[in-house]
Amino acid sequence: MSFIISKNKSLSSISLLSLCLFAMQFSFSQKKDDNIGTEVVNVVKPYSPSISDAFKVKETPTLDDENTAKKENIQYTIFSFPVASTFAPAKGRAANVDKSAEEKMFSNYLTLGAGNFGTVNAELFITESISNTDYFGGMLRHNSTQGGIADVVLDDKMFNTALDLTYGSRKKGMTWNADLGYQNQVYNWYGIHPTIFDNATIASIDEQQTYHTLYLGGRLGLDNILKESSVRFTRFWDAFGSAENRFVAKPSLEFDIVEQKIRTDFVLDYINGSFDQTYSGGNSFKYGFTNIGFQPSIKINKGDLSMNVGVGFFYSAAQEGGESKFFIYPQVTGAFKLVGDLMVFYAGLEGTLQQNSYHDFVQQNFFVSPTLGVAPTDQKYDVYAGLKGKLANSVSYNIRGSYKNEEGKALFKSNGFDDSNGNTDGFTFGNSFNVVYDKMKTISFFGELKADFSKNISFGINGTFSSFSTDAEKEAWNLPAIQLATTLDVTITPKWYAGTSLFFVGERKDQFITSSLVTPFPIENITLKSYFDLNAHVGFKYSERLTFYLRGNNLANQDYQRWLSYPVQGLQVLGGASYKFDF
Repeated sequence: MSFIISKNKSLSSISLLSLCLFAMQFSFSQKKDDNIGTEVVNVVKPYSPSISDAFKVKETPTLDDENTAKKENIQYTIFSFPVASTFAPAKGRAANVDKSAEEKMFSNYLTLGAGNFGTVNAELFITESISNTDYFGGMLRHNSTQGGIADVVLDDKMFNTALDLTYGSRKKGMTWNADLGYQNQVYNWYGIHPTIFDNATIASIDEQQTYHTLYLGGRLGLDNILKESSVRFTRFWDAFGSAENRFVAKPSLEFDIVEQKIRTDFVLDYINGSFDQTYSGGNSFKYGFTNIGFQPSIKINKGDLSMNVGVGFFYSAAQEGGESKFFIYPQVTGAFKLVGDLMVFYAGLEGTLQQNSYHDFVQQNFFVSPTLGVAPTDQKYDVYAGLKGKLANSVSYNIRGSYKNEEGKALFKSNGFDDSNGNTDGFTFGNSFNVVYDKMKTISFFGELKADFSKNISFGINGTFSSFSTDAEKEAWNLPAIQLATTLDVTITPKWYAGTSLFFVGERKDQFITSSLVTPFPIENITLKSYFDLNAHVGFKYSERLTFYLRGNNLANQDYQRWLSYPVQGLQVLGGASYKFDF
C-alpha cells in the first residue's frame, strides 16, 4: 500500500503526531505522581565555600623557542662615493679686537709723601737679579708725624723706620732665601687721664718710649720629603732696659703612603726676656718658655670632599718659674662642594699653643708699660663652620660661625694711676696698659662679600660680631663686639684711579683706678664709644713710571679714642708721588 502525501498537508500531519505523543506522556506522569507525599529536607552541614590556589602568571615568561632567544648579528655596510660641489668658502679673516696696551713692569720704586700734622711717608724698594737663579732685594720704610692732636698736653709725635734685606735663590728642586732686618719705633705715652694732674706734674713727665727690633731668618724649600722650613731669630729691646730674645724653627715633612699624603710639622719656639722693674718700681724679673710641637696630619681627597685630619702635641717648658705642661690639640679641617664652586661647606676643629711675646704686644698696642707678664695662651679648641662660594662669576661670599675656648687669653687693660710708691717714670701716670690673662669663651659670626663689577670696579664688605664670656675678669677688656669694614676701588680712566674705605669699631670696656692711696680703690668703669673712620685716595698716572697720589684719612674728622685717653688725629691729608725704575 502506498501513501501519497501532498505538500500542503505535511504541516498538519506533523502537528497531529506531536499532539498524540504529548497526551501519552502526560497520562504516564499523572500515574507516577499519585503516591508522592510531603517531606521535609534538613541541611545538617552548613555551606563552606573554599577558594582553590591561584597560580600567578609570570611577568616575563621564559621563551624556549631557539629562534626567539637567539639574536641575529646584523652587519652594516656603507657605500660612499664623492659628490661634486661648487661651494668655495671665502678666506677667513680675524676680527679686530681692542687690545689694551701691556703695562711695563719695573723692578724698583720710590714713594715720597707729606701731609698735615707734619706727616712724612717714604718707601724705597729695590730688587735685582744676580744671576739666572739668584736675586737680591731690599726695602726702606719711614712713617712719622709731629703730633698736634687737639687737647693733648704731652708730646704725641711718632716715628717708625724699618730696613729689610733679603738674598735668595730659585733652582730646580730647591728654593731658599735669607733675611736681615732692623726697625726703630718711637712713641709717647701721651694719654693721661684728664683733671688729675696739675701743670707742674705734667711738665715733669718724660713720656717717650723707643723700641728696637733686629731679626735674622731664612726659608728653605725642597721638592723631596722636606717641603719647606723656616727659622727666625728676633732681638727686641726698649729704652727702659727691657730685652727679649726669640728663636722660632718650623720644619715640615711631606710624603705619600698608600696614595695618601702625610704631612708632619715640627715647631720649636724659644723665648727669653726680662724687664728692669715692675709697675710699682720693684726689682727686675725674667720670663722664659720653650714650646716644642709635633703636628702630624693626613690629607684625604674623595670627589667633592677634602679633609685634613691631624693632631697637635705640644710641650711647654718654663725656664723662669711657672709650670711646665703637656698639651694635646685637635687639628681637623674639611670642605665639601655642595654645588661645585658656587657653594662650598667647610668646617674645622683646631687648637694650638700660642706663644706670646713683648714684641707682639707692642705691635698691637704701642702704649703698654715695660712691666708685662709674658706667658703663652692655651687655645684649647676653635670649632667653626661656614659656607663660601660664588653668587655670580664676579661675586664671592663667605659666612662663618665659630666657638673658641681659650685659657690664658691676653687682654689689654689700663694700668691706672699709682701714686703710692713715688715712681715717676713716664708710663706710671695712668697713661699705659698692662696685660691680664683670663679664661675666655668667644662666640663669633663673620660675613664677607666681594664683587668685581667689572675690570675697573671692585667692592668688598665684611663684618665680625662677637660675644665674650670671661672667668675672673669683669669684662673682655678693650675687645669690640662689632667690627665692620668696606672698600671700593675704581679705575676711572687709564690715567685716573680712586678708592675709599670705611671702618667701624663698636664699644669697648676698660677700667681706671684714679689713686691707690684711698681704700677701697676708687675704680672707674669706662665704656669707650664706638667710632668709624672714613678714608679715600685718588691717583693720576702721569706716565708709566711716574704716579701722583692724594690720600685722606679720618675724613669725617671723628674725635674718637682707640685706647683709653688716647685720642687720634683729626682730618689727615697726605700727598706725594711714586716713581718706578730699573737699573
